[in-house]
Amino acid sequence: MRKIQMVDLKGQYKNIKERVDSSIMNVIETTAFVNGPEVHQFQKEFEDYLGVKHVIPCANGTDALQIAMMGLGLMPGDEVITADFTFAATVEVIALLQLTPVLVDVDPVNFNIDIEAIKKAITPKTKAIVPVHLFGLAANMDEIMEVAKEHNLYVIEDNAQGIGADYTSKDGTKQKTGTIGHVASTSFFPSKNLGCYGDGGAIFTNDDDLAHIIRGIVNHGMYERYHHDVVGVNSRLDSIQAAVLRAKLPHLDDYNKARKIAAQKYSEAFKNHKNIITPTGCGNCSNEEIDGCNCHVYHQYTLKIVDADRDALVKHLNEKEIPCGVYYPIPLHLQKAYQDERYKEEDFKVTNQLVKEVISLPMHTELDDEQIDYITKTVIEFMENN
Repeated sequence: MRKIQMVDLKGQYKNIKERVDSSIMNVIETTAFVNGPEVHQFQKEFEDYLGVKHVIPCANGTDALQIAMMGLGLMPGDEVITADFTFAATVEVIALLQLTPVLVDVDPVNFNIDIEAIKKAITPKTKAIVPVHLFGLAANMDEIMEVAKEHNLYVIEDNAQGIGADYTSKDGTKQKTGTIGHVASTSFFPSKNLGCYGDGGAIFTNDDDLAHIIRGIVNHGMYERYHHDVVGVNSRLDSIQAAVLRAKLPHLDDYNKARKIAAQKYSEAFKNHKNIITPTGCGNCSNEEIDGCNCHVYHQYTLKIVDADRDALVKHLNEKEIPCGVYYPIPLHLQKAYQDERYKEEDFKVTNQLVKEVISLPMHTELDDEQIDYITKTVIEFMENN
C-alpha cells in the first residue's frame, strides 16, 4: 500500500506534470512574472467557470477577505457577524480593519453558521455577514441572503474551502458558491481543492463598481500608474501561480468528483456506527448520487466521534501511520486574540461540543480503495475495542 498522505500533492502533480512544467517554463522564458498573460487568462477562465462577472486575483486568501471588506467601505466599529467554528483568518481580517467581530454559533449537523444565531446577533451597528462554506459544504445562502436583505447588510462569502461547490436554492436554481453574496473570497493555498504551488487568492463579485474599487485596492490603490486614488495594498497573484492554476482548473470538477467518491466510500464504511456521525449534505438535496447534488466538495472529510475518546483515536491513527487533523481544536471566542466580555459560553454550545468531537481523515484526489479500506477498518477496530 502507498504511504497515506493527508493531502497528496505529489500524486496529483504527476498527472498534470507536462502541462504544469511547460507553463512554468513559459513564464520564466517570457519573464512576465507579475500580472503577466497567465494571470489575465486565468482570471477570464475562472470567471467563465464560476459564472461570475468579475474575478480579481490577489496574493492569498486572507488578503482576499480583507480586500473584499475594504472594497465595501466598512468603517472602524462596524460589526461583522461570522462563525465561531472556523479558521482564524476569517475573524483576523475583521479585527485588522478595526471592525468589530461578532462570533456566533454553528449548526450541529452541517457545522455552518447558524441562521437563528445570526438573527439574534444583529444590532444597529451590524454591517455585514461572513458565512463560511466550511469543509466544502455550501452554507444556507437562501436564508442568509434573506436576513441580509431584511436588515440591509452585506454578505461576504468565505469560499476558501468550497471552490467548485454548487448551491441549490429553494426554487431549484444552482449557483457556484462564492457567486451568491455581494462579494466573495477564496484561497489557492496548495492543499485547497484548487491549489497553486505557493500562496494565492481571489475575490469574486457581480458588482461592476465594487470590482473597480477592488482592482485598485489590490495594486496600491492605482488605476493609472503612480496615481493613487484609494488606499490600497500590494496583493497580486504571480504569473507562475496563475500558470499552475490554469493547468488545474480544467480538472477541478473531476478532482471534486474524486473527493466525493472517496467521501461516499468512507461514509458507507461508517454507516450506522453508533459512535461515528458522517458528514451531511446541504439540506436541499439527498446528496446520495455522485452525479446529483454538488453541494459538498469535501475539502475536508470530517467525522463527529460521540460518546468516545476522540483524542485517543487521533493518537491511535498516528501510531498506525494514518494522518488526521482536528479542525478546529479551540473556538475562536476562546482564542486569546479574540476573547471579548460580550461572549457568553451558553451562546456557543454547539461549537464548544464540536471541538471535542471532530476529526478529519485524509481527503484528496489520489486516495485509492486500499488506503480507504485500511483507514476505515483502523477507525472501526479502535472504536469497537475502546
